[in-house]
Amino acid sequence: MSVLALGAHRAAYEVRGYFRAGDTLFFTFLFPVFMLALFSTIFQEEGGIAGGPGVPELSAAELYLPAMLAAGLLLSGFQNLAVDIAMERSDGTLKRLGGTPLSPVSYFAGKIAQVLTTGILQAFILIVVAALVFDVALPSDADSWITFTWVFFLGIIASALMGIAVSALPRSGRSATAVVVPIALVLQFVSGVYIFFWQLPDWLQYVASAFPLVWMARGMRAAFLPAEYATLEPGDGWELGWVAMALGIWLLVGLILSRATFRWIRRDA
Repeated sequence: MSVLALGAHRAAYEVRGYFRAGDTLFFTFLFPVFMLALFSTIFQEEGGIAGGPGVPELSAAELYLPAMLAAGLLLSGFQNLAVDIAMERSDGTLKRLGGTPLSPVSYFAGKIAQVLTTGILQAFILIVVAALVFDVALPSDADSWITFTWVFFLGIIASALMGIAVSALPRSGRSATAVVVPIALVLQFVSGVYIFFWQLPDWLQYVASAFPLVWMARGMRAAFLPAEYATLEPGDGWELGWVAMALGIWLLVGLILSRATFRWIRRDA
């Protein structure tokens, strides 16, 4: 079988396995939906939220939708794959796969295809819940949806590749969650997911901008928030060219690191 055919076969296996794992399904697939509902419910009695003078008030659901979409990319790609692959390495699954015709490229393709499949479904559910349950007004222009599309695909692929690379850090499957989850959690707090990005200190905004989640969240805000909110961003604009460049760089870095660090068996095992 060709590399692509093996990758497609592996992708189908990965998708079936993903939806059979209840804990993974909740913490990486439904968690952003749960958080959107939680924040929207907590703040719904406070009325609209505005970022400053001249910026229109929006509901909590409208403000948190872009953040939860970006967080979903990180959780589905980075956190899910990093933990999953570390577990497979620890329980001997990767060792067995290494003795088959499956190449690392086909293995990566299967994992990324699984993340794309679940990520698209997750984003769809998030947007539908926001619109139907919390009355979020969705973009009506094609440019916003085009922005959402390319930010989504660049972000989730970059996240997946970084997840594959980081999976080499845990020394065992038992320690995978303890290593990976804090990284993902800190990135969410400093990247404008749970705390509005414009409320963070300037120095923290610049530090966080070295990581891809900031740019995923910024691109999602550009797609879903009114143009006035661009004045709250560093540089007083969405700067989508920088978003594309940053995500493209992280995609390339993730590709190089994942191929350089991936092993069927840990060298120090």
